Amino acid sequence: MDPEEIAELGKRWAAAEVAGDTDTLGGMVVDGFRLVGPLGFVLDREQWLDRYRSGALATLRLDWRDVEVRVHGDTAIAIGVHDQDATHQGNRVDGTFRATHVLVRGEDGWRIAGMHLSPMGAPPAFAR
Repeated sequence: MDPEEIAELGKRWAAAEVAGDTDTLGGMVVDGFRLVGPLGFVLDREQWLDRYRSGALATLRLDWRDVEVRVHGDTAIAIGVHDQDATHQGNRVDGTFRATHVLVRGEDGWRIAGMHLSPMGAPPAFAR
């Protein structure tokens, strides 16, 4: 049941990002949540939520797909592909990223403890 629960949480998370719903997003993550963004920056929980509160970030589309979930006791690792159409401070920040979500199970169910996004691109010329 855990992988299905985590997949459902992922769908709710993506929908809340598109809606800019900081109440829902805030309830889905732990207090010590961290996001490592695709350029290596690190945001804590409040910084992550403030991007929506301030209007700096607008996610127009977010598709969380091809997700593989591995559960290790009360910790789960979900690795998938994160496709987004979004703007940050009026600039397009569309992209396709390999995304890792770290989740922890508590009394209230699964919550997200961390996310890490890495840009996906074509392999270098020597690897083709």
